[in-house]
Amino acid sequence: MTARSHQADPSRFFPIPIPLYPSPHTQSTDSLGVGHSHRPRRPQPTSPPGDRMAERERKRKRAAEEWERRKRGRKREKERQVGWTSDPVEALGEDVMGRVMEFLDARSVARCTAVSCAWRGVAADNRLWAPMCTELMAGKAHIPRLTSIRTGSKLSTYSMVIMDGKRSRITKEDLCDHAWEYRFTIAAPDYWRNLDPSWKHTGPPMRRYFHPDGYHSADPHDAVWGGHECTYTVITSFVDDGQIREHYVRINRWPPMKVSRKDDWSWELSNHMYRYNSIPDSHRKGCTGPLFPVW
Repeated sequence: MTARSHQADPSRFFPIPIPLYPSPHTQSTDSLGVGHSHRPRRPQPTSPPGDRMAERERKRKRAAEEWERRKRGRKREKERQVGWTSDPVEALGEDVMGRVMEFLDARSVARCTAVSCAWRGVAADNRLWAPMCTELMAGKAHIPRLTSIRTGSKLSTYSMVIMDGKRSRITKEDLCDHAWEYRFTIAAPDYWRNLDPSWKHTGPPMRRYFHPDGYHSADPHDAVWGGHECTYTVITSFVDDGQIREHYVRINRWPPMKVSRKDDWSWELSNHMYRYNSIPDSHRKGCTGPLFPVW
């Protein structure tokens, strides 16, 4: 008996040749002179659905990070091209930034002091605020004495002057530092109005003066002034929260005069019969009003 070989005959199991189609991205075995392999391909393992979703999420995050990185790179490149940085003070310099702030109003310049330390150094410069203080006090009836305080900062002076201009509480210094025009109102009796030269247009208004010792006086030969002794009192009362409840000036026992402030920082004391108006004196040397802030 002839011994049978244990080597399997391929034609016995695969009588029909199975063509294999190589990937277009790899080199064909025909070009290498090697015949097609008849070994069957192993199935590729498949990933669970959760792993595929995680992989897609990682790819999405990597793509987003890459987009942000490129965006920052384009921004830096643009800044290098125009020579610009995040802070205009560093890019333009303090001198140029100060020239720019000269075109702003006082409120805008004051807000610039809160941006950063560099901005405050430019916005709080005395060279910037000195002309603003001059412009603020131009045309005002009275210059507050607060401007004579050497605060070392024109910005502080400007702020205190603004607050003083809004003050409606009169002090003894305000009364004594000014001369006052005295006029009767239309509600006054004809007898008193006939004695008032401003009503008859025969002369300037009468004048009154307040003195630090509490005495009240008039010009010599005043037709209304009878030579009697006059004293004045400033009355101010407050409520619990610190607000002014009542504020007026009274001369002797006559009707009290309500205190009011005008836009030019002048004062007016008035009742139904007569009124006092402070005479503008900003042209004279020296300042008027209290030395310390009174709110």
